[in-house]
Amino acid sequence: MALKIRLTRGGAKKRPFYRIVVAEATAPRDGRFIERLGSYNPMLAQDHPDRVKLFEDRLKHWLSVGAKPTDRVARFLGRAGLIEMPPLPEQTKANQPKAKAQERAKAAAQAAAQAAEGSA
Repeated sequence: MALKIRLTRGGAKKRPFYRIVVAEATAPRDGRFIERLGSYNPMLAQDHPDRVKLFEDRLKHWLSVGAKPTDRVARFLGRAGLIEMPPLPEQTKANQPKAKAQERAKAAAQAAAQAAEGSA
C-alpha cells in the first residue's frame, strides 16, 4: 500500500480550500483518506499565518512510515523545515520571445549603445 501526503479540494466554486491528508495512492483525489494532517487556504495572503496549517507531529510520523508528499505539499513541508526544500522545477521558455524577436532586441540594444557612445 503506497501512501501519499496530498491535497484534497473543498470549498465553493471559485473559492478553493484544501485539506492536507494522507491517503492511499489509488484513492480518488477528494475521496477516502486515512488522516487529516493540515489545511491550505490559497485565498489568504502569502504572509498570513492561517494560509498553511500543519500538524507537525503527525506529519513526522507519516513521513517516517514512508508516505511520499506530492510536489506542492513537499514545498509546504520544506518551508516548515520538516523535509529538505525540494528543487524548483525549471520554467519553460514559452513566455520568452521567439528567436527573431530576440535578435531584433539585441540589435536595438547594440544600436542604442553605439548612439550613446557617439553622443558622449
